[in-house]
Amino acid sequence: MAEFVDQVVLHIKAGDGGNGCASIHREKFKPLGGPDGGNGGRGGDVILEVDPNTATLLDYHHRPHRKAANGKQGMGSNRDGATGDDVVLKVPNGTVVKNARTGEVLVDLVGAGTRYVVAQGGPGGLGNAALASTKRKAPGFALLGEPGDDLDVVLELKTVADVALVGFPNAGKSSLIAALSAARPKIADYPFTTLVPNLGVVTAGDTVFTVADVPGLIPGASEGRGLGHEFLRHVERCSTIVHVLDCATIEPGRDPVTDFEVIEGELAAYGALHDRPRLAVLNKADVPEARDLADMVRPMLVEKGLTVFTISAATHEGLRELSFAMAEMVAAARAARPVEEPTRLVIRPRQHGEAEFAVRKVGENTFQVTGAKPERWIRQTDFSNDEAVGYLADRLARLGIEKALSEAGARDGAEVVIGPMEGGYLFDWRPTLDAVATQGPRGSDDRMG
Repeated sequence: MAEFVDQVVLHIKAGDGGNGCASIHREKFKPLGGPDGGNGGRGGDVILEVDPNTATLLDYHHRPHRKAANGKQGMGSNRDGATGDDVVLKVPNGTVVKNARTGEVLVDLVGAGTRYVVAQGGPGGLGNAALASTKRKAPGFALLGEPGDDLDVVLELKTVADVALVGFPNAGKSSLIAALSAARPKIADYPFTTLVPNLGVVTAGDTVFTVADVPGLIPGASEGRGLGHEFLRHVERCSTIVHVLDCATIEPGRDPVTDFEVIEGELAAYGALHDRPRLAVLNKADVPEARDLADMVRPMLVEKGLTVFTISAATHEGLRELSFAMAEMVAAARAARPVEEPTRLVIRPRQHGEAEFAVRKVGENTFQVTGAKPERWIRQTDFSNDEAVGYLADRLARLGIEKALSEAGARDGAEVVIGPMEGGYLFDWRPTLDAVATQGPRGSDDRMG
């Protein structure tokens, strides 16, 4: 069974809004006391929240469908329906949220407690008390609640760490992170012992930083070989890269300089990592032959512009100097990082004079009407209620849709689709707005409904 999952597709559905209530107040000696139907409750949101105690997306791998509660229907005596409960999904720090259909990045969740409403609940419908006016004193209808957002998102975890340990399998990365910190990863004398990224916290002087062991890097990792294709993404957020080079390997064709060049090639192929400062660590110096090899290749790595440390994760030789060198590079990276501004909600109001709807001719006598308002009004209408249908007709007329259809060349009996061509609402249109809906429940109001 998988224990670590860093990418999942999540199917989410926010709650639907509750329907409004059509009710007339009645009491003794006041049989018609006026409308008192309450509004429907708003549907619950689906919210992603960064939880420092969550380290994997495993829970969503097993249960990828999540749904918030629907809002309750309004009631008489001006009682509004209850709001649907939100669903708060805990995710690890460093989770990137993408639209599964378009690939668009919706949000990058970094920082404990950071929240993002990934799916908004639908608004509740108005009750007849809220719809009453001087011309319509006792509406016999209410508006329907609107559906909540329904979408698929990709959650992708990118480990948030300061230092990434990279290198061939069995180079000693897990041993190094265990020696530097309190982390206790699995350690054994065979390749691919580490199957998940390990995190450790290191203290060097006044600097505290995190180190990530990135497993599975072999030639071709950036193209999908081994485990590198899955875990290279965890290097992206690290400010410093440390090459852990095995000086005691007995594999043919392997040596520290060649290993360094191969891993650098994979990092370059993955992209976006060329600007990260590097350190080189010649590991397993407790083996006599390995120390001799380290002394031999050290000048070659220095010529490549690297700061090189000879260490032994087993005996802790050289670890103090290495930890302070990493701390210095991390501190420099933090100082150079721009100050993060608080997240701001950008509101883009509709420009003055911008049309609230659009009419498009799509056939000989077929027209499509699109726009947030008319499409929303359609969703709110109970087509089984004559008065509700007439209210919709009044709203569409006031918006100017009848005039726009006439100017677009619509003739008596034209087919008018409000919303998308597939799944929208189709009406038979007449210049007096005498129309009958031909999809879904029908109203019988002569004007249109």
